[in-house]
Order: sequence, then C-alpha cells, then structure tokens
Amino acid sequence: MREGRVLKALGGYFFVHDFESKEVYRCTIRGRLKKEDCDVVTGDLVKFDLLDDGSGVVEERLERKNSLFRPVIANIDQVIITFAILEPDLDFKLLDRLLVLAEVADLEVTICINKVELASLEVAKKRLLPYQKVGYRVIYTSVKEELGLNALKEVLKDNVSVFAGPSGVGKSSLLNAIQPGLELKVGEVSQRIKRGRHTTRHVELLSLDNQGWVADTPGFSSLDLSFITTEKLQYFFPEFINYLGQCKFSPCSHSHEPQCAVKEAVAVEEIATHRYQNYLQFLEEVENKKRGW
Repeated sequence: MREGRVLKALGGYFFVHDFESKEVYRCTIRGRLKKEDCDVVTGDLVKFDLLDDGSGVVEERLERKNSLFRPVIANIDQVIITFAILEPDLDFKLLDRLLVLAEVADLEVTICINKVELASLEVAKKRLLPYQKVGYRVIYTSVKEELGLNALKEVLKDNVSVFAGPSGVGKSSLLNAIQPGLELKVGEVSQRIKRGRHTTRHVELLSLDNQGWVADTPGFSSLDLSFITTEKLQYFFPEFINYLGQCKFSPCSHSHEPQCAVKEAVAVEEIATHRYQNYLQFLEEVENKKRGW
C-alpha cells in the first residue's frame, strides 16, 4: 500500500499526496473505516491503494500526533496565530483564547501581527510586548510594505503549519505574498462591522517551495474552552507558572483568594493586567459550563 497525507476533504472525496510519487490522488474511504467511526480529515496520514481508473481508496488512517477541532486538521507542527494591528482591530481576548487552545494542543506558536503599516511598527511592538516577555515569538508583517515576509517564510520552512485567526486580518494575502501562484481569494473588511468576510471555505494544505505545508483555514470569531478543567486552565498561561505553588491556599483559582501570588504579580505588573482579566473570564466560562449554565 502507498502512504500519503490528506491535503483536503471535499464533496466526499479525499485528495491524498503520495509521499513516494509526489502525485495527488482523489480517494474515497473504505466502508470499513466508516463503520468503525474512523474519521479522516485534512492533515491525516493514511495508507491507500490505487484503482485501475487512477483514483484511490483509503484503507487505513495512521496514528495522529495531534488534532484541532476548529479548524479541523490533524498532524500539524505549529500554529501561526494571525491578527491585524488595525482593520479589524486587534482583539486581545480572542488572541488569548487561541493561545490557550494552542497550549492545550502542545503546539509551537508564532504570533503574526499583520497590516502594521496602518499603525506603525513601533506601536505594534509596544502592544505585543507582554507576549514577547512571556516568550511567544512575534512576527510583524505588512504585505503592502513587504515587511517581515522573509521571517514568516523561515518559520514555515520544513513545517506543517496552520494559520488561525479571524477573517479580514490578511492570512490569504500573506500566503499569496510568500508563495507566488497560490492566488488565494482575498476578502475585504466590512466598514460597517469592522470584521472580515470569510474567503476560505474549507481547510486545505498548500505546498510551499521551502518544503513546508500550510493550511489556510476558514475564519472564526469564537472557540469553546469548556472542555478545559478549572484546575488546568492556569497552566495554559505560561507567565503564571513561576507563581504557582506560592499562593496561601492550595488549590488556588487566582480569582478571589487572599494572598495569591498570581494576583500579587499582576499588581506589580509582572503579569499583564489584560491577560489576567482574560484568564478570569475564561475561568468563569469554564465554571459556568461545569454547572450546566
């Protein structure tokens, strides 16, 4: 049997890149896999056989190293969390939500701040300074000014990457700029609601000249964190780690308890206030879901 990677799933067909021949074959799934409730999604590594007509049949899905639910994709090395500095405005709550989900999936993270020409590089760096202090890699880009594109290419090299972020921040424009010939559809930001219109309709892995694969994914505005327990949420804020275990009470939710080391760190600006406030909102969200609200 041949082995390959699913590049996209569309209309009941699975388009598989054959590792040996480098060709892409349109495949169906063996009925046995459907009966076993073995779903196959973009990014999955599979074994498949070729039929006489040149199409293929997926016989087996290999073990996944990871997967995301929204966007639905498997076996990725890193996530490029992409936001615009303006148009649409940078949403720190959504950024922190995506960072938590990346931490849960144990993915390498790069924050890409696009459209920096609409403010300035200095303004963008100042706004993202708390994230750089935490240790996140931040790249600043501008398609119009061709800023940061080489840095982004280097991050994507030899990796399977997924772009994640709201619509209208320029994900498709960035991909078009770093890989000529993709010609991905680019949307505009609504002047009324200041949000982007969806241009990507399905998840598809795209081949890059630098041996990387990248997924351009449908935009979104919210993601569910309710599957995370209240006890574990604190571990997905890296700046909290050094203070855990130093609180008076154990366990400590870092919300209402006195003599809390995390709250003391916020008070002296060792932890960014907006990051802590977003943690509290996520904590309430998880607690409400646990109560069935």
